[in-house]
Amino acid sequence: MAITAQDVNKLRTMTGAGMMDCKKALTEAEGDFEKAIEILRKKGQKVSASRSDRDAKEGSVFIKTSDDHKEAILIALNCETDFVAINEEFQSLGKAITNVAYDNKVADVNALLAEKLGDLTVQEKITELIGKIGEKIEISEFVRMTGEAVVPYIHAGSKLGVLVSLKGVNGTDVTDAGKDVGMQIAAMNPVALDENSVDKSIIEKELEIAKAQIIAEGKPENMVEKIAEGKLKRFYKDNTLVHQPFVKDNSKTVAQYLDSVTKGLAVAEFKRVSIG
Repeated sequence: MAITAQDVNKLRTMTGAGMMDCKKALTEAEGDFEKAIEILRKKGQKVSASRSDRDAKEGSVFIKTSDDHKEAILIALNCETDFVAINEEFQSLGKAITNVAYDNKVADVNALLAEKLGDLTVQEKITELIGKIGEKIEISEFVRMTGEAVVPYIHAGSKLGVLVSLKGVNGTDVTDAGKDVGMQIAAMNPVALDENSVDKSIIEKELEIAKAQIIAEGKPENMVEKIAEGKLKRFYKDNTLVHQPFVKDNSKTVAQYLDSVTKGLAVAEFKRVSIG
């Protein structure tokens, strides 16, 4: 049967696929719109499979926070090129996925991919867009954070996002303080909240490096352990959030800065997500 321009435009409006893809799908489906839609979806699946081993190191971070600032969702949606990352459809999909995650209180990425987004699942929507743009697209990070006050911070370009959960709020508006700490985390990339939160493997590695340096410097063997412990303390000061000098006022640590905002204010937890 003859496929008209109106038919092609109708399918394009229904699916968002390109004109040529819509024409080919309708021709193959002999004018059956349901079959044509299925053909387009299968095309997306084929493209997705062919791109599975590609690196998706570009993308954007998306965040949604509750009105009372006690809960927030952060999602990193990755793609292969920056050109696609700034594409309107990619950005719209990222926002829609974040809303679905927030509204349905999903627990993890697998649960999110199975949620409905319109008449398709989130995974099917991603596959559909893969078929249209020809790049690998995936959710690389999913974070849900709750607390007395959860403050988001997104760095310019939406390539880096931070969530900061604060405790000891005592009814104070801590939005600005939370954003300051978020900026600190974005810039200084602390490995943990404090010394008690540092992974044991990191501590062991730092001690190993410190001892090797001390021995290479020719220090007495009986002093190695003590000097190594001193170096570890310095590591904590430089690399754990609460002990780092506050970027806006180096005379204070981050912990001291927060306490100056309101007595007892502190970071309960944080998450830093970077694209690439």
